[in-house]
Amino acid sequence: MAKESGSYKFEGWVALDPSSAEGKMVWQEYEPKAWEESDVDIQVTHSGICGSDLHTLRSGWRPTPYPVVVGHEIVGTVVRVGSKAEGGFQVGDVVGVGAQADACLGRDGHTCRQCTTGNENYCADIVPTYAGKHRNDGPAHGGHARYHRCPSHFVFKIPSGLAPELAAPMLCGGVTVYSPLKHFGAGPGRRVGVVGVGGLGHFAVLFAKALGADEVVGISRRAEKRKDALDLGCDDYIATADDEDWPAKNARRLDLIISTVSSKTAPTENGWADGVDTQMPLNDYLKLLDIDGTFVQVGLPEDRVPLSFFSIIPRRLRMAGSGIGSPEEIREMLQLAADKKVRPWVEERPMKEANQAIVDMDAGKARFRYVLVN
Repeated sequence: MAKESGSYKFEGWVALDPSSAEGKMVWQEYEPKAWEESDVDIQVTHSGICGSDLHTLRSGWRPTPYPVVVGHEIVGTVVRVGSKAEGGFQVGDVVGVGAQADACLGRDGHTCRQCTTGNENYCADIVPTYAGKHRNDGPAHGGHARYHRCPSHFVFKIPSGLAPELAAPMLCGGVTVYSPLKHFGAGPGRRVGVVGVGGLGHFAVLFAKALGADEVVGISRRAEKRKDALDLGCDDYIATADDEDWPAKNARRLDLIISTVSSKTAPTENGWADGVDTQMPLNDYLKLLDIDGTFVQVGLPEDRVPLSFFSIIPRRLRMAGSGIGSPEEIREMLQLAADKKVRPWVEERPMKEANQAIVDMDAGKARFRYVLVN
């Protein structure tokens, strides 16, 4: 039975098996996590479609614990606030939830260096917004639904002046690139490359410019994306499939590269795409970095990516990964977006069209993010 709270029910697009990624999610009632007084209930108005939704729906990264409701770029209005909730939320506030629903936060005598230093997104006991279990063993379901329940520590007020349809995809897609851009110093005096000018990549371009980078270069396979890249604010664009000499022509040009690409293959019997090398030309990308440059991977390929150490040792390069963002980074990013009037490229789709929107997203039709609207 679905959990009711007051006059509302929890119902949404439920994935029952990997065929859900083919547009076969089912609209039905579902059981949310049991209410705790530290929680907030949100009536969902906007829910962004993230690439993680696709990977999860088809069990691309690992076997998905079906049934599950995906969606972790959630914006809506507060309808219920627990007596122990953080954040000073009131009924009617416009708030958002990203890809993380909880962490240990030092509870039950835990000593967690990550949670005590503002790095909750790297807590060993992280609870994802969907496809996981809450601390009370309740199921974690996302925002492609009418309502969402979340521990208040991971609920964020949306600043005035930032439209909800723009804020929603920032809560995962935006902060996934904002966090490494900020951490690795993508500000004045820095030259930044963005691999993959798409859903994540276009956010990287927008935020690199907002942070004041001297030069931002878009990097994608085909020349047909050049206009979009320049319209977003790129100073230049590299089409890797249309110029075989691109690594030599752009050698040592950049200080920081944010790579957003993630490839797709059919999962093996154990749920992973083991042993399959991707087409990602990682070693050529590394040639674009100057001495002490940093390459940050934020996309999660389902395939294996080959790396030659000869690509990193001669220029003292750093290889890094980065995952989502901390609560403080999310608040900071949202305020920067409001102040700098950062406008991601968003197409709104009715919540009732979620299945078709998922299929269209997988086909690469989004320019560059779909947001489902109730």
